[in-house]
Amino acid sequence: MIQLRLFFLAGLLMAFLVSNQDQPIKIGLLIPDKEALAAKHGAELAIRKANRRGGYSGLPFQLIVRSAEGPWGAGSKESVSLVFDDEVVAFMGSLDGRNAHLAEQVATKTKLIFLSAWATEMTLSKAFVPWYFRCLPNDKQQAISLIQEVYIKRKIKNVAIIGTDNNDSENAVNTFIKIAKSKNVTLPEQFLYKKSDRNFQEIFTEIEKSNIEAILLFGDPVFASEIIPLFKQYNIQQPVFGSLSLMDDQKASSPDWSILEDVIMISSNQWFTGKGIAFQKEFQIEYGYQPGPAAAYAYDGVSVIIEVIKKAGPDRDKIIDAFSTVNYSGITGEIQFDENGNRIGNVGLMKISNGKPVPVEKDY
Repeated sequence: MIQLRLFFLAGLLMAFLVSNQDQPIKIGLLIPDKEALAAKHGAELAIRKANRRGGYSGLPFQLIVRSAEGPWGAGSKESVSLVFDDEVVAFMGSLDGRNAHLAEQVATKTKLIFLSAWATEMTLSKAFVPWYFRCLPNDKQQAISLIQEVYIKRKIKNVAIIGTDNNDSENAVNTFIKIAKSKNVTLPEQFLYKKSDRNFQEIFTEIEKSNIEAILLFGDPVFASEIIPLFKQYNIQQPVFGSLSLMDDQKASSPDWSILEDVIMISSNQWFTGKGIAFQKEFQIEYGYQPGPAAAYAYDGVSVIIEVIKKAGPDRDKIIDAFSTVNYSGITGEIQFDENGNRIGNVGLMKISNGKPVPVEKDY
């Protein structure tokens, strides 16, 4: 009787192991809301391509998407669900800074890789969590690139920054000011655009009084679409520069290049690499619109996670160990991480000219 029970238990264990081996390898994705489909589409494309190549030892990869919309704290709740309900082996966030912090806290407590594919604020990498990584340039890297172009290359001294009362915009502006101080350049005039009272007239009047030579914008596409057309109306002719976030609201729509004509911005580079151009064509065929930076970084982020799993296996601890040694050639360029999880490398610039992005050559 005891032997029969042992054989029965052994059979159950074997059946569990076999069924577990047949399970797909799950990768999580957090998006800000259900309409923010750009990152989802980019991540899906990476998953589909990996599965066409055999997945991991014959097991398919599966993307689990959850939305952080709703009451404050929803990002944390959905992160917990990805870890414990969906049992993902790693997860990525195409989130703003506040929600990315919530996801990072869950990753910290559960010891699971969290890769940020949209949040750029500096404090995310200052928590020194060994399993936090970021696959796009942070606020500091963007600030350095803009300062080099504006102050050093173009020798412009009198600069105005226009930001919004959005948390991410405020963090980006504060980082820019901090870096400007460290570079000993003339600190820019700061202006805050308040959506509640649409104080453009006040801002433009002050810019005219201050003999400003260049304008830097830190905000989202809605902000850009409201303020940039008014420059001509108010005869603002100074060159305009902007952060990465200006061109992408993560919706399933092509970037509106006409609004951004002549603006020089941080570039995600997918328009200028061979892999990036191929990605854009495939994405356009699949989803019917041109992919912006959010889709490109989500594609690269999931591709990096897949590459690590292929090398280290789906074990969570081994994935963590392997992530710090990543050296991956993506559609946005080479991807490596420093000791704090930030992406290493120079940040490119581009200009919208005749409705198309073109690279800005650097000589510094």
